Amino acid sequence: MTDCTQAEIAGRIVRQARSACLGTIDRDGGPFVSLVNVAASVDSRPAILMLLSGLARHTKNLIPNPSASLLLTQSPSQSVTSDTDATADPLAGARVTLLGEAVAVSRDADASERATFLAAHESAAKYAGFGDFSFYRFEIADVHLVAGFGQISTFSPDELS
Repeated sequence: MTDCTQAEIAGRIVRQARSACLGTIDRDGGPFVSLVNVAASVDSRPAILMLLSGLARHTKNLIPNPSASLLLTQSPSQSVTSDTDATADPLAGARVTLLGEAVAVSRDADASERATFLAAHESAAKYAGFGDFSFYRFEIADVHLVAGFGQISTFSPDELS
């Protein structure tokens, strides 16, 4: 393991993630998971930005119940341990589960989110202006890090480094 703290490892994964698994509560009350593009907010409080279509099932799930979870995984180039090869076994790499709420950002107040997200996902500019797309801000309530075997921590988003 490197000399990074658990919060530093989690913070790096959050900042560098470009996609995530989004877990929402489906209309029947069960779980629903999908893949979404993400970008870390540059504001003072840690948050994750998403550009979601109103036609997507995950978005329809968020409207009545904004509670959600995001799973962010470390890319192979982000290895935080010297004794594992994250490319050989996906479970050998670090991952962060974020718990919180995803809230739509009003179109007339989304300039910061738009700029941050599009800087990370330039190709999204082709559809970001479509009427059925909105930026969502995932407000992090809890951070759960698995950094390797036996290296598990849960902490507040304020502790992210």
